[in-house]
Amino acid sequence: MLSCSATVEKPEKINGVSYVASRDSIYQQHIDPVVNLGANYAAIMPFGFVKELEHPEIIFNTDRQWFGETERGVKQYVDILHRNQIKVMLKPQIWVWRGEFTGFIKMAHEADWEVLENSYADFILAYAKVAQEANVEIFCIGTELENFIDERPSYWKELIVEVKKIYKGKLTYAANWNEYERTPFWDDLDYIGIDAYFPVDAKQSPTLEETKNGWQKHKSGMKNYSVKHKKQILFTEFGYRSIDFAGRAPWTVDRVDKQVNLEAQAILTQALFEEFWHEEWFAGGFVWKWFHKHDVVGGKDDNRFTPQNKPAEEVIRTFYKKYDL
Repeated sequence: MLSCSATVEKPEKINGVSYVASRDSIYQQHIDPVVNLGANYAAIMPFGFVKELEHPEIIFNTDRQWFGETERGVKQYVDILHRNQIKVMLKPQIWVWRGEFTGFIKMAHEADWEVLENSYADFILAYAKVAQEANVEIFCIGTELENFIDERPSYWKELIVEVKKIYKGKLTYAANWNEYERTPFWDDLDYIGIDAYFPVDAKQSPTLEETKNGWQKHKSGMKNYSVKHKKQILFTEFGYRSIDFAGRAPWTVDRVDKQVNLEAQAILTQALFEEFWHEEWFAGGFVWKWFHKHDVVGGKDDNRFTPQNKPAEEVIRTFYKKYDL
């Protein structure tokens, strides 16, 4: 006999952490805090390295890299995450020496572009193979590479075709917040991926209402774009530093001595969840960023991005447990 009471389906979202690679293997004690957060996804980020913005060769999967940034390390991380019922987005990324912005990568000559294209294909297809072998749920084909895409759009279309020959899961690309509307290949992917460092409020410590108001123009643009392309928006990265003025230019990564502001980070994080996590056109996201040694990172004196051991961690836990897959 059917119950007279209506059954309310639990809303489902990708509740992810951007899991930072370490020098060594990871173990259950490193995954327990992720489980406790209520996360159901983790982004694993193996890096390829280039010497400078105009250098075309990518170095990756070498003995000199940290274990978690190699193919062996990725497989070990994925295995232990899957054993804890945490799904994975594999997100290979480029690191430019001195931390220069990858969106500015641009070759001076045609020959260098061709070298870069071949080198990047080697990098991405190697990890597409890893993703397929490890049964990874989402594969991200690139992160914040706007100049590369603007200059060589046909290459990217061809690269996606090659990726699909190897990897059979869901695909996305991580566009910078001010890049996604120019990205030409969303129709070939499964999610519109955005690194969501949108400026939302310039105040030292904005209120929840002020922050939510600051989201409105960005949110309406994303909703319209999602409807246009018939794809959900996925925040491939989101998060704020625990620092004064954190909502003014959230992409800022400089090591500065600005005042720690735990409340601002928590409020900005709460506003983002309240604006997006209930929307059907929104798939979820990956908080930036999460370190494996939970007990010794973050905390009340830290002004970096991680929410670990800060009030923002409890905000994330509340929403992740409400919107679990």
